[in-house]
Amino acid sequence: MALANVWMIVAAIAVVLLAVVIGLVLGLRHGARPGTADRARIARAERLRSLPSFRRALQRRVLALCGILLLGVATTIVAGVVAARPMSSQTVQPVNTSRDIMLCLDVSGSMTEVDVEVLTVFEELLEGFEGERIGLTIFNSSPVQIFPLTDDYAFVREHIARIKESFDYVDEIPEHWIGTLNGDGASLIGDGLAACTMAFDRPDDRRSRSVVFATDNEINGASIVTLDEAAGYARANGVRVFALNPVQGKDAAVSAELAAAAEITGGAAYGLRDTTTVADIIAEVQEQEATELRGEAQVVWTDAPDPWIVVLSIALLSLTAVLWRVRL
Repeated sequence: MALANVWMIVAAIAVVLLAVVIGLVLGLRHGARPGTADRARIARAERLRSLPSFRRALQRRVLALCGILLLGVATTIVAGVVAARPMSSQTVQPVNTSRDIMLCLDVSGSMTEVDVEVLTVFEELLEGFEGERIGLTIFNSSPVQIFPLTDDYAFVREHIARIKESFDYVDEIPEHWIGTLNGDGASLIGDGLAACTMAFDRPDDRRSRSVVFATDNEINGASIVTLDEAAGYARANGVRVFALNPVQGKDAAVSAELAAAAEITGGAAYGLRDTTTVADIIAEVQEQEATELRGEAQVVWTDAPDPWIVVLSIALLSLTAVLWRVRL
């Protein structure tokens, strides 16, 4: 047990000592007066004091007064303990059973007209998640992580809203392009998927990991990693890819390539405007078994006055009963 305000016990003990000192001083002053000790209000008091019944009554009186003194001291000290806020500690190791989901968005020029729509789908996905950790990475010729994996959904919504607002531009370079034009070419899908896969933390832990990958798969330039290589890397790391394709149905070859890459990882590809897209992705992700992620052990201190309050209540009731019995 620990006390938040130790000085309250010191104050209680000081009050008890002060009361004892005052009582002794008053008693000594009273006993020092001439004739005080032999003063009696009835004649032949010495004969009355010699009676057995009187002695028994006197002993009971002395015991009662001693009990009052002890109960008073105990009540005062226990009250000091309660006022000092007794606290108990408990070691807690938080466990997060969330899944990890990385939102991966292609922000190349060919995606400009549909990126806001994709981000709206991402916001809809958030409504169906509970406890999952979410991250966001965008890419064009180079990838940029907007925010790492987090379960702070208010934070996630704020950043998605900022990215959506950044698409409303005229002359200046939009905010969402900063850091995504450091390579040669555009819409380098393989590099983007590989970067999103590498964004998952704690690689040695067995985790449920998914990438929601939004791209039209219109590659312009030579990427470091091909789409098939990135998909293979994702599969090797236990990451499933769910592709959102805004042009699905328009270019069969491109759509088939993207769908094949997603299926290699155990995921699937969806058309952006399919009515079942959001529900299907949520169902697929939540089918994966959530794995415990243990945080650092923390010592949590909580107020624990209950036992002392019980003792204080008993002491007060006992003191009241004895005072009433002795008629003080």
